[in-house]
Amino acid sequence: MKSLRFKISLIVLSFTIKAFAQVPFDGDIKNNSLAVSPDEKIAVASYSDSTEIKIYDLSKAELKTTIKGFVNPRNILFSPDGKLIYITDSSLGYLMVYDSDNYQLIKKYPVGYGAFGTAISNDGKQLFINNEAANTVTLVNPGTSEVKNIITGFHQPRQGVKFNPDNTKLYVTNFGNDHITIVDVKTLKIEGEMEGFNKIRAISISKDGKTLYAANSGTNELLMVDIAGKNIIHRIQVGKDNYGASLSPDGKLVLSGNKIDNTISVVDVKTNKNIQTIKGFKEPRQAIVFSKDGKFFYVLNNDLSVDKVSMANYKIVQSMK
Repeated sequence: MKSLRFKISLIVLSFTIKAFAQVPFDGDIKNNSLAVSPDEKIAVASYSDSTEIKIYDLSKAELKTTIKGFVNPRNILFSPDGKLIYITDSSLGYLMVYDSDNYQLIKKYPVGYGAFGTAISNDGKQLFINNEAANTVTLVNPGTSEVKNIITGFHQPRQGVKFNPDNTKLYVTNFGNDHITIVDVKTLKIEGEMEGFNKIRAISISKDGKTLYAANSGTNELLMVDIAGKNIIHRIQVGKDNYGASLSPDGKLVLSGNKIDNTISVVDVKTNKNIQTIKGFKEPRQAIVFSKDGKFFYVLNNDLSVDKVSMANYKIVQSMK
């Protein structure tokens, strides 16, 4: 407990020193984020070089509102009930919580400069926040606003962080050493690592919890990893500088956003082949989200526009700007 209090005190001290700076803390690191509400009525989009968050009305395919005041927004997610929007900003050092009805700021968690990727449990009671600057992962209880723990031992954990389906394990990507760290959610202890990656980006995990899919941007490959054996079992060539690894709801396809190519690669996980290349995007990265029925997916471009793509013919059917 004393150790935890000491770590929290360091965070508070850091904020006291830099409270009025509000300048890019790690502006050389670029990423984007896109979250779709559970009822699929709105999409919330960010790009780390933009100080604004865009909210789109998906039924009308148009911009609904803009939230200003960010420096380097990093990751967006909804609470499981869709009532709250969580947004991290690595330069402000906060996890900020917004009401999804009126888009007003409700609260801010001071979690330290470098706050990056986030993951929330199915019951909404555990929220983990990667901190790429402090090399830590912070656990927050959203219900009590309490920082429950700060886990150490990471190497630049950025956007990639995912629960397994039953929420017993947390998988954290480390851009600094290209490892994936496995955290036991009950004990909050690191229980192992996966190696062999090169500029690892986004990750997804199969519904049975046996396979992990990783964007390996250093080699332009989508990797399939056997979780039990902690080893890479397949390498699929995709586009240049791939960031995305978005798994379809039925678990049959994985989408990879290829920043340099301005394309999306469609990978069949049964045949381990890149079966389609979709063109017409602007630096697509990690921000790729499927509709619940798997008939469409949304892609965020670098100008904060969002394209809706049909899985029936792999064509862009709507563009929201």
